[in-house]
Amino acid sequence: MKTRTIQRTRLVPHTIDGKTEMVLDKYTVDVPVPPRDWDRLVLTAVTAAAAFIAVACIAWSTASIGDLLDRATITPAAYAAAAVFDLVWLSCMALEWLARYDTERAALPRRAGYVALAIAMGAVGAHGWIADQFAIGLVGAAVSGLAKSMWTVVLRHHAKPLDDRTQQWVDGQRAKAGGHLAMVAVRRELTRAEALVAAERAAVSAASGGAPETPEDDMETPEKGEQPPGTGPALPVSGPMTMADAVRTALSCGITEPDSVLRYVRKVADANAKEESVLRTLRMARRSA
Repeated sequence: MKTRTIQRTRLVPHTIDGKTEMVLDKYTVDVPVPPRDWDRLVLTAVTAAAAFIAVACIAWSTASIGDLLDRATITPAAYAAAAVFDLVWLSCMALEWLARYDTERAALPRRAGYVALAIAMGAVGAHGWIADQFAIGLVGAAVSGLAKSMWTVVLRHHAKPLDDRTQQWVDGQRAKAGGHLAMVAVRRELTRAEALVAAERAAVSAASGGAPETPEDDMETPEKGEQPPGTGPALPVSGPMTMADAVRTALSCGITEPDSVLRYVRKVADANAKEESVLRTLRMARRSA
């Protein structure tokens, strides 16, 4: 068995002048070396080869399809569009890799990848046919087919499908996590909507010159000059009323404070009543009384 020497440390007591301290002591030990994992090395090498093939395929297809599209548009746009053909099926394969533990989820990107591959191969073949080199076009199209086939084999080797019960358990956990994630966005949306409603109410209240109406407004503590609830004439709260009628009604009910009269006028007569107008009407009503 092969071994390798490594250095480790440990705490040991060390005494000087009768005082003991724990210090680090370095020592070496021989540990067995595990056998080389040839399966992992081979799989890594195959994956690297598949990546190299994909890069070569993108270069070939982009050059071929770019030359085809260059006949109808400017060169940068032509080659940018040409790169899309192979990047689409490669992206689908990446999604298939992410879903390698879920056969059902991996099915859609796999089918979409085959469709994108067929379109890319057709475009490469069309370039060869237009250039009067149909045989080269077929060989070039085969490059994309071989790259896709290689990656399909590699992905199948990496894929680890789950049994039915384990897959159901995973789906349940994924659904719960997805629900929690969705509620984050929903709560954010509701908070934003409530903030907009509050801002709208504040803006309307500021425009009318009063405080925002709340359910507690009907239970306000009576101020000086107002009659507490149940101790005096009930103030009529239904309209329509003119400003003068509202002022006279407030005075007849014993409401004499200008602020209280102003609130009553805005409540039953005109929500946008100006304070100067109400005070002027209040002075006239007092003089006429």
